[in-house]
Amino acid sequence: QVQLVESGGGLVQAGGSLRLSCFASGRTSIMSAMAWFRQAPGKEREFVAAIPSSGGTTYYADSVTGRFTISSDNAKNTVYLQMNSLKPEDTAVYYCAVPFFGHTMSSRSDAYGYWGQGTQVTVSS
Repeated sequence: QVQLVESGGGLVQAGGSLRLSCFASGRTSIMSAMAWFRQAPGKEREFVAAIPSSGGTTYYADSVTGRFTISSDNAKNTVYLQMNSLKPEDTAVYYCAVPFFGHTMSSRSDAYGYWGQGTQVTVSS
């Protein structure tokens, strides 16, 4: 099992920045990648960004490309999401996720078997 704990959410004005962190513990050796998803009230959970555990190419949703940056510190088993130029439509609960064992990085939420509890990000206009 993999346990994930997110932190860093909060309230910020439009145009501001936040950095989210996700710490992984447990069987971290099975992690092929880590990703961020988000879910706004009344909407489905959507992919935000992902990074392979081995490093390399990162992937982003079109809505956040150029504004958000995903990075990782493998020594600390932590993945980060730097969010700049935030917009009110970025308001959501942000979740960290790890794919099921044997699965690779994906934008599909059903590829992920391990989830954090989420951290609220609220962007005021």
